[in-house]
Amino acid sequence: MYDAKLLKLSKKLNRISFLRLFIFVISSIILIYLFKFKLFTPFLIVFPLLIFCFGAAITYYIKTAFLKKQTAFLKRINESEILREECNLEEFDTGDKFINQNHPYTSDLDIFGQHSIFQLLNRTTTESGIILLSEWLSEPAPNYEIHDRQKAIKELSQKLDWRQDFQASGMHYQNKKSDYYKLLDWVEAPVVLLKHRGIYIAVAIILSVLSLLGFYFYMINLFSSYSLLPLIAVLFIINRILKKVKPIADDIVKTSQENIDILRGYRALINKIERENFMSKKLCELQAILIKSKCSAFNEINRLCKILEFSQQRGVRIKYISIGGNYFYSLLNSFLLLDIYLIIRIEKWKSKNKALLKPWSEVVSEFEVINSLAGFCYSNPSYTFPQLEEKNNYIHFESLAHPLINSNKRVCNNFHSEGQGDVVLITGSNMGGKSTFLRTVGVNLVLALAGAPCCAKYGQVSNLKLYTSMRTQDNLKEGISSFYAELSRIEKMLKLIESSQNTFFLMDEMFKGTNSEDRHKGGFSLINQLSKLETSGIIATHDIELAKLSGNKRLVTNYSFNSEIKDGSMIFSFKLHPGICNDFNASELMERSGIKIISNISKSEIE
Repeated sequence: MYDAKLLKLSKKLNRISFLRLFIFVISSIILIYLFKFKLFTPFLIVFPLLIFCFGAAITYYIKTAFLKKQTAFLKRINESEILREECNLEEFDTGDKFINQNHPYTSDLDIFGQHSIFQLLNRTTTESGIILLSEWLSEPAPNYEIHDRQKAIKELSQKLDWRQDFQASGMHYQNKKSDYYKLLDWVEAPVVLLKHRGIYIAVAIILSVLSLLGFYFYMINLFSSYSLLPLIAVLFIINRILKKVKPIADDIVKTSQENIDILRGYRALINKIERENFMSKKLCELQAILIKSKCSAFNEINRLCKILEFSQQRGVRIKYISIGGNYFYSLLNSFLLLDIYLIIRIEKWKSKNKALLKPWSEVVSEFEVINSLAGFCYSNPSYTFPQLEEKNNYIHFESLAHPLINSNKRVCNNFHSEGQGDVVLITGSNMGGKSTFLRTVGVNLVLALAGAPCCAKYGQVSNLKLYTSMRTQDNLKEGISSFYAELSRIEKMLKLIESSQNTFFLMDEMFKGTNSEDRHKGGFSLINQLSKLETSGIIATHDIELAKLSGNKRLVTNYSFNSEIKDGSMIFSFKLHPGICNDFNASELMERSGIKIISNISKSEIE
């Protein structure tokens, strides 16, 4: 569909290009003919008409080129949705700048980075939208906010054409070199000329009139040196004033060069938001922020864009390199002090809207994040929005799976955890699915508490503080071993549990960096401690003795993942079963790797 439309638009653009060239050639012939035969009256009548026709052809070309680009973006959006459905995420932004090894859970759960939840969800086009999405994935929202987000996501998920058009409109202006925070700082910077704008404008008008009069008398006096002196004097005064305001004007042009695409992006997205009708409370409240004043956010940002686009005619010189600009502006500026008017217009806009730009950008960002989650929802109709429970430490999922695993390969499991002190201990064979299941629970909790749908048939969760200890690594630069890194992580977890209720932890292979005796002793001691605290969570381990001891002491509920060998092949069911694991495959896997296993080692030989 999109390929055919793009081909049609390409042919249309070629025809318009030919038409534009034809109008230019015919216009030139007509004007030369009229001028040659001194037909000045027809010349003056025909000239503006030809200019209008040529301008109309250019405008038509620009609109058609924009439509072609918009169609190409829509095609790319739909291709991206297919890639996400197949969990083929390599080409998407990883969000690696948000990776924080000290965060309670994002590093362990692949929230950011390669093949991450961020890549699966992100459909934003602005820097502020990307930042907000990272924040939603890094911190659980309050229950009332989650309810509002769910309703907004459900509403937007059904507005397919609007959602994709909204996203495509922002894609025209994506700019990885822009800096959202610098733009906010620039808008909030204090004004300089506006305080005395009456004086500056009066001086600019007087000097402009004097300079033009001086130039006029210099011309009619046939370049007389006597008439040149007043002109030079006026131009000298103008030059001194322009030098004084030059840093401010330069800053405007630099800002325009760096951030005009951010503002154009906001303008396009706000235009889509203001024109659409919404029903959910959250979307209506966000839209109201943009249109509550006499002038809409679109009109105000559009005005700023036009001023900054005009400022690009001025140009700026940075480290002996000229950026933008044309000589015609410089010539007029030398006589008319255009910089004064430019600065006052910008400062007037700042004075009126500097407190509004950030709220406007936040509205756009929220719409972009909700739009991202709505796209995720639409692409996964079997996913569910979990119900929120007011009681502490409650998790219930039916047919739970990991959204980053292709739907054709997913194995679903049920999971239930209720009440403080409920510790689930999972044993299992290597590659049986223990770590993946921990991440499955964790990732779906992150999605649920961000307001997004979960990869499950049904869900109920309370608002939990999630903490993980799964991928502890050594740090050569800091001189930290993996064992010490794990201890540090567990220490932080215990402090979090002691300072707040409703904490849920995920731990994979406790104390793997030390000897088996200390690991067993430390693991049992930690489980005993956790079972008495106001917390709940899941621990995965290979230590069968630890599972038996903890189960006998009624400190944990044991579950397991099992495998079996059939006809020389190892088969994994990836299904969660009650009880302790009853088979192990480590020796089999080591043998297949070329290790000659000695099966009859006695305890006396070890001692």
